[in-house]
Amino acid sequence: MSPLGISGLAHLFGILAFILLLVWLLHYREGIDYDSDKGFRVFNRKESQEVCSHALHLIAIVLGIVGLNAVFKFHGMENIPNVYSLHSWIGIVTFCLFGLQWLFGFVVFMLQGASVNTRAKVLPWHKVGGRALLFMAVCAAETGLMEKSCFLTNLKLLHGRESNLINFTGLAILLFGVFVNFSVGFS
Repeated sequence: MSPLGISGLAHLFGILAFILLLVWLLHYREGIDYDSDKGFRVFNRKESQEVCSHALHLIAIVLGIVGLNAVFKFHGMENIPNVYSLHSWIGIVTFCLFGLQWLFGFVVFMLQGASVNTRAKVLPWHKVGGRALLFMAVCAAETGLMEKSCFLTNLKLLHGRESNLINFTGLAILLFGVFVNFSVGFS
């Protein structure tokens, strides 16, 4: 398969995962509304190429901050302890490392805060670190879906169709990660 085909599959599975997640949140989980007084609605809420990459990653950081804020707000509203699960640990560590990776890339590559020789030496490490963060983000997403699924199952609030949707969403996230990894590996 060509690198372009692999990249296409990565985008396809990323879009599919996003659509399935929206269907789940909007159809089964009361929607998304950060200003709601209902906890579940609050909670439901990653040269020119370098500029585009940094801008997209900065947007991901901003969205991550909004998401983490929504999680802590939801936990406060529902009296759930914070950072109590493997999912939350992986997620917080991934987010913090992602922020450091972005800052490092911005200073070293965008602002050219290092010599050409140094940039050439650290670029492979920067790429490998990015791929590791991709794997960590996929792991955080998968453990989050599993945690929410188990929680809802215990409350008898999860039923067949919703369960299948969550499983297909998890599969789409996994395949998205696999094909993004292939796409980066062949570029």
